[in-house]
Amino acid sequence: MAYQALYRTWRPATFADVVGQERVVTTLLNQIRMERTPHAYLFCGSRGTGKTSVAKVLARAVNCTNLNDGEPCGECEVCRSILEERNLDVAEIDAASNNGVENVRELIDKIKYPPSSCRKKVYIIDEVHMLSTSAFNALLKTLEEPPAHALFILATTDPQKLPATILSRCQRFDFRRIPAALIEGRLRQVLASQNMEAEDEAISLIARAAEGGMRDALSILDMCLSYGHGALTAGLAREVLGASDRSFLFDFTQALIDGDAARAFEMIDTLMREGRDPAVFAREVTGHARGLLVTLLCGGDAADILEVTPEDARRMLAQAQSATQARLTRLMDLFIQAENDMKWASQQRSVLELCAVRACHPERENGAEAWEDLLDALEKAVRSGAVAVRPAQAAEKPAAAIVAEAAPAATPKETSGPAPDDAQAYDKGLKDFSKEDPRGWTMLRKAHFDGVTGDVVHVSYDEPGCVSYIDLLSGDERAALINRCMSGAFGRNVTLKASLKTAAPTPEDKAKSRDHLDRIYAAFGRESVELSND
Repeated sequence: MAYQALYRTWRPATFADVVGQERVVTTLLNQIRMERTPHAYLFCGSRGTGKTSVAKVLARAVNCTNLNDGEPCGECEVCRSILEERNLDVAEIDAASNNGVENVRELIDKIKYPPSSCRKKVYIIDEVHMLSTSAFNALLKTLEEPPAHALFILATTDPQKLPATILSRCQRFDFRRIPAALIEGRLRQVLASQNMEAEDEAISLIARAAEGGMRDALSILDMCLSYGHGALTAGLAREVLGASDRSFLFDFTQALIDGDAARAFEMIDTLMREGRDPAVFAREVTGHARGLLVTLLCGGDAADILEVTPEDARRMLAQAQSATQARLTRLMDLFIQAENDMKWASQQRSVLELCAVRACHPERENGAEAWEDLLDALEKAVRSGAVAVRPAQAAEKPAAAIVAEAAPAATPKETSGPAPDDAQAYDKGLKDFSKEDPRGWTMLRKAHFDGVTGDVVHVSYDEPGCVSYIDLLSGDERAALINRCMSGAFGRNVTLKASLKTAAPTPEDKAKSRDHLDRIYAAFGRESVELSND
């Protein structure tokens, strides 16, 4: 007997065999038990989630002569003939290749005749969204009022392409992606039937790579069993998938977070020498960065969302805390773009290396996201004191003098808080300024709006280390641009004045300010920074 692929061998024969679609299965079973099956179904969902399999089980259930609590028996002549695909009353049509109006008219001509051996004629139309507009129009009336012996089951991965007139004539069932834990359970069942041993990590890798599709998972497992000899190991699964191990991903991402481009290049070289696919690796880095971002935002709930082991969850939490939200968001954006660019690039390795360099050096990028990433990282370094900085040349003026000059008196007494109209005007001015000067916006957005006194718009910073922002915002050209944007928002000529909430900085504050300014010099270059005492 010819070999049959695992996904065909393990196709569900009953509703009880269907994995991960409990809501759909329960509803269909109740309809069959109560004999309340409608004349048209629409099964929607991503690939490999069980749409066609459930349609075939339903076709047997509505015709079975020996039902067992809604389940087809699989032993009567009708069930056997449908299983063996020799029953003329059950037809499976591929709409991708039979999408013309003439194909639908032929179907309509046949459907009027009663079934020969079954109670119902069942038409399973797969990928129904591929039908042409004229074919849909020809199907409408028959789909709305078919003969009593007819049952339509439409399946699609793209329901938004179906006309509303078709959707309104069907009972819709949405098939969800199957959780990785359930896929792992089915894979273990298959391996047990094959008398094969497998590492838990290998099964987990295959389940995650399937992205919620049972058919994809079984196809990958089939490839692994054909490629390897003996037990299924995690290394074998990675080799078949072209994937990298978790430790490599953690180390590579940490190099990007630390801005270590040399280390990232060495790891890319190792990756290419092992024959890995750069596009697959870019997708893995994107997924890992997403996992870190989810962990950073959700904390303890991330393990359930990401479907990872407790050990991986703890390691991801530790790595996420070493990064900032802006850095992880930017990593995702860069590697998503890199994966897309690799589709058209003749040198995919170069695209990956360029992406790594850009990820490590946000200070060389334009745009608000890159500057936000850099400034967040600098702020975190200032607060923790854990990041070493290159020694900068002595400033033209002592940093302590800069702090003293930049620190004004306390917020004016006349302003007890910003008025609602003033706050709206300030937000509008800030938005206009972001379009003109993204770099300046990333500094000004961190200030608090304190209100307006006369023609002066007051903002303030919480931390003494932010005194450098005041210096950078007070340059002639940037200050003029800020005042112009604010004047346009307030409808009159106004001037923005930035201050610190502390009236007089302490020696510790001065030291932090000096360190912060040195870090800015190191990041941007002294020649790119202008200080003003106005």
